[in-house]
Amino acid sequence: MKINEKNLAAFATSATPVDREGWLVKRGEVNKYYQKRWFVLKGNLLFYFEKRGDKEPVGVIILEGCTIELAENEEQFGFKIVFHGSGNRSYLLGAESQESMEAWMKALACASYDYLKVLVADLQRQLEEAEEQYALGVTNAGDMNAACGPQAPPRHRHNPFNKPVDPADGGSYGECRSSMLARSMGQRMCNVYESNGLMGQKRLRNFRALHKEYGLRIINDRSSWKVMEDVQKSCEIKVKESTEKVAENENLLIAL
Repeated sequence: MKINEKNLAAFATSATPVDREGWLVKRGEVNKYYQKRWFVLKGNLLFYFEKRGDKEPVGVIILEGCTIELAENEEQFGFKIVFHGSGNRSYLLGAESQESMEAWMKALACASYDYLKVLVADLQRQLEEAEEQYALGVTNAGDMNAACGPQAPPRHRHNPFNKPVDPADGGSYGECRSSMLARSMGQRMCNVYESNGLMGQKRLRNFRALHKEYGLRIINDRSSWKVMEDVQKSCEIKVKESTEKVAENENLLIAL
């Protein structure tokens, strides 16, 4: 592949967003000594300059067909860009700290086109799984909506003496309360699916819509409670004032 050096140099210093930049020491297979260079990562192109602010880069590394590996036998905070295959070379780089080394290795490993293909495939898989779960949830909502719909009354007769437990008749209050709570929760679940299910031709509401709806209810309840509290305080003040006036009048009558 032919590379236009002028266009490449112009791209290196253009206003294109930079993924990462900073000082690194570099050692290649030709030059065995470390050289401090200013590195600029743009997409899958890693440019390096002799000094920060130079108009043209000294070189560029195309981050395709390579792996980013830790340089265990080299100096501290060192890592390698290794190109695989016969005749391919490797670059040894060194950072100033452990944090800088890890950040550079992550950025370089995510810069290649191959990584983007894997990332897109993974996102596509997650999207398909989410769509399947959503479709399954809609199906379950439709089934529950049908279960909560009107049902025909049973044909067999009931014994009139088999009444629900009632505290007034000497039954257990806990049993009665549990029975009423269960019926209430069941009816509430039916109401939710009747209003949001497929039978009502309405889409299932997401968490944000439910949060907003119940949040408005809470705000209205708090406002009503505040008004009632103000009214109660006002009444208490008026009663207190009336009591004090009555006491004053009684004292005047006694004095007369």
